[in-house]
Amino acid sequence: MKANGTVFKYGDNVDTDVIIPARYLNSSDPAELAAHCMEDIDREFVGKVKKGDIIVADKNFGCGSSREHAPIAIKAAGVSCVIAETFARIFYRNAINIGLPIIECPEASRGIEAGDQVEVDFDSGMIYNRTKGTQFKGQAFPEFMQRIIKAEGLVNYINQKNA
Repeated sequence: MKANGTVFKYGDNVDTDVIIPARYLNSSDPAELAAHCMEDIDREFVGKVKKGDIIVADKNFGCGSSREHAPIAIKAAGVSCVIAETFARIFYRNAINIGLPIIECPEASRGIEAGDQVEVDFDSGMIYNRTKGTQFKGQAFPEFMQRIIKAEGLVNYINQKNA
């Protein structure tokens, strides 16, 4: 499994309220959430993000509320992967549960800039910055997590197993 796209870069402590502002939490429609993704931290994000693009951030990405709206908004906006130095634990779990690939890699977080073209190989955990010609070793996704992501989330995975 791979991700490939242009990077949107953010700093430390990107909380769920800037990923999807609370004023939009009355909706659970992925398309509606995607239309407002990142708007309080990056007004241009929704207009520029393309299917397959990648978010790279520093420490504690996804801190804040425990709602699944934040990873749903990111995934529905077309983001193929989020790379960060660290993730808030509940965001990490929610991302996997809804099938959004995320990978922790401090070196990649520091060595990748906005606009870089990046490829991620989830089988090996390798992150390739195609713009700079550099590479980073993140943690490979365990096989069961890859199956959940391929199924587009935990509920779909369980339903497929029970079918």
